[in-house]
Amino acid sequence: MGKIAIVTDSSANLPEELVKEHDITVVPIYLFWNGVTYRDGVDLSSSELYRRLRESTSLPKTSAPSVGDFLKVYLALAQEAEAIISIHLPPNLSATYEAARTAAQMVEGAKVYVANAHTAAAGQGLVVLEAARLARQGAEPERILKRVEEIGLKVHLYAFLSTLKYLYFGGRIGLASALLGSALQLCPVLYLRDGVADVWSKPRTRSKALQELLRIAEQKIGGRRVHLAVMHGDALEDALYLKWELEKRFDCAELFVTEFTPVMGAHTGPGLVGIAFWCEE
Repeated sequence: MGKIAIVTDSSANLPEELVKEHDITVVPIYLFWNGVTYRDGVDLSSSELYRRLRESTSLPKTSAPSVGDFLKVYLALAQEAEAIISIHLPPNLSATYEAARTAAQMVEGAKVYVANAHTAAAGQGLVVLEAARLARQGAEPERILKRVEEIGLKVHLYAFLSTLKYLYFGGRIGLASALLGSALQLCPVLYLRDGVADVWSKPRTRSKALQELLRIAEQKIGGRRVHLAVMHGDALEDALYLKWELEKRFDCAELFVTEFTPVMGAHTGPGLVGIAFWCEE
């Protein structure tokens, strides 16, 4: 099999050095704010987003890449690749997946496969990295797609929020309503499995929420070899603490820290800290 190109969207929250190392193409999601359109991570940095969120009275909106955005990327990659595997947010979370599927049907010269990551953020990033490793090893597209499905359904993602404001105004009302009442006193831990988010627990301080993430990791990982990512929204100190603790406690096949991109951060606000992981059998 010739070259297989790996594509994802910016919600995968992959650090730039890993994108370059694994030759991954990232299609940016859009963010609209005060009449201006930004490409996620291209025209607006994470640090600028969080600074503006703290100061602004208006909140940004987000939108999936267009069919044309994906088509442009696929046609460029098809010049050299025999196949393209494009891995994206679950369709119940974003229109990104359907836009990619529509564009894939318009490409000639290379077979384009569009895969559901079954997870998001750094969880999606872990799935994409596994696909990129297999592609570099020369695996057939069918094997990579099967592995993407397997890993996507195995990924655990847990994160806590500093505020419910952005979740609520971003339209995630079901989650927000589940936490109303003593909301101002909570640092709720949420989880995401197969594109469905819900409340895991309701610690009352950031310190307790951090310990809850470590407790969850201990419970879910045990002694198995694990692929781990720590994610944060303008909370690097907490993220580095988690990374340090995880390195000590587990047999990590990979472990990296990544900051939520502007599009992801727009839905959660500053202060988020989370972990995503999957275990080898």
